[in-house]
Amino acid sequence: MKRNNDYFPTLSGMFDDLFNRDMFNWGQSNFSSTNTTIPAVNIKETPENFEVEMAAPGMRKENFKVQLEGNTLTISAEHQQQTNNAGNDEKYTRREFSYQAFQRTFVLPKDVVDEENIQARYENGVLKLVVPKREEAKKRGPRLINIS
Repeated sequence: MKRNNDYFPTLSGMFDDLFNRDMFNWGQSNFSSTNTTIPAVNIKETPENFEVEMAAPGMRKENFKVQLEGNTLTISAEHQQQTNNAGNDEKYTRREFSYQAFQRTFVLPKDVVDEENIQARYENGVLKLVVPKREEAKKRGPRLINIS
């Protein structure tokens, strides 16, 4: 036999459920499971390419690793800020080291990418990739068909 309170959720249970869910879950989150920021990405498709822009200020191009495996594009980076205080007799009351690492993975349409001609550059805090499409995958304009 069920008790009356088994039929109705508790007030604290309702609040837990409400606040433990993403209120605005639009399929994008800029935070990892450790609540560190994941760089925002813009991906634009043109008839010729996919253009990827990733905001990652404070990094150097050597920090990035960009891989394409099949149709999966993975961008990762790791950066540890190191300070060299050799010879200094500084006494710290608090010193926090900076360490950043992230990985983002994107699935591109199958058999579309021209793997040999991908270009990447990092400037002004933005990693920019140009991922060209294969000739046979490029969208062509409408073709006019003659009527006989």
